[in-house]
Amino acid sequence: MRRFSWFNATALTMGFAFLYIPMVILVIYSFNSSRLVTVWAGFSTHWYGELFRDQAFLDAAWVTLRVAFVSSTFATVLGTMAAYVMVRGGKFMGRTLFSGMIYAPLVMPEVITGLSLLLLFISIGLDRGIVTIILAHTTFSMCYVSVVVSSRLVSFDRSVEEAALDLGCTPFDAFKSVTLPLIAPAVIAGWLLAFTLSLDDLVIASFTAGPSATTLPIKIFSSVRLGVSPEINALSTILLLLVTIGVVTASLVSKRRIIQQKRDEQLAEQAPQ
Repeated sequence: MRRFSWFNATALTMGFAFLYIPMVILVIYSFNSSRLVTVWAGFSTHWYGELFRDQAFLDAAWVTLRVAFVSSTFATVLGTMAAYVMVRGGKFMGRTLFSGMIYAPLVMPEVITGLSLLLLFISIGLDRGIVTIILAHTTFSMCYVSVVVSSRLVSFDRSVEEAALDLGCTPFDAFKSVTLPLIAPAVIAGWLLAFTLSLDDLVIASFTAGPSATTLPIKIFSSVRLGVSPEINALSTILLLLVTIGVVTASLVSKRRIIQQKRDEQLAEQAPQ
């Protein structure tokens, strides 16, 4: 086993410092009492109160949450169906084309995706708003869900599913009662990934959003262009806190699930034959 050298420790420390020191500075200056974001004038939570009194930011946050929840749900359903067809469908006519169409948004520039969706919405006469943002986010996040779920389906033990079929279950009942619970962690991970991608998307939302629907990244970007304000620091700190809580919660749930799975396996091995 290779020892953890000083070079590895230094490289790891510098890498994490380069990534997290700007975030720490942002959090510190979010409690600055001065309106000048680079001049420390004392500790204060004044700008958090100003943020929650800013109706424009609150409306943008509400639109972003609604879009992220709905689009990630649609993307999870469609991505799971696509992954199941690709893994379990075998060989069929157009499989290569279908696979390429699913994974194309992974490598396609977001500018092209946003522009093509904008032209589509204009050509069919669909007014830009929350609906168009949901459709756009579902389109580009579905492929990420498909990749996550398909990786789980590839390593899935089909003998359990075949045993359910032998016991009289229909294919749908076997999928609902056996396959879906076993791939549920991958489905949940795909949903969380799609939700996160929708939350922080700026480029595609800029093409598909209308005057009546402004997402939080668009609002932040338009505000930063006029200068970084203390409200932006406060908002970024709140988002960092929410992401941290989500990551810690997901890690604890995953660890608990792994422990429970190992415990179930031990009980199954100890059970009399």
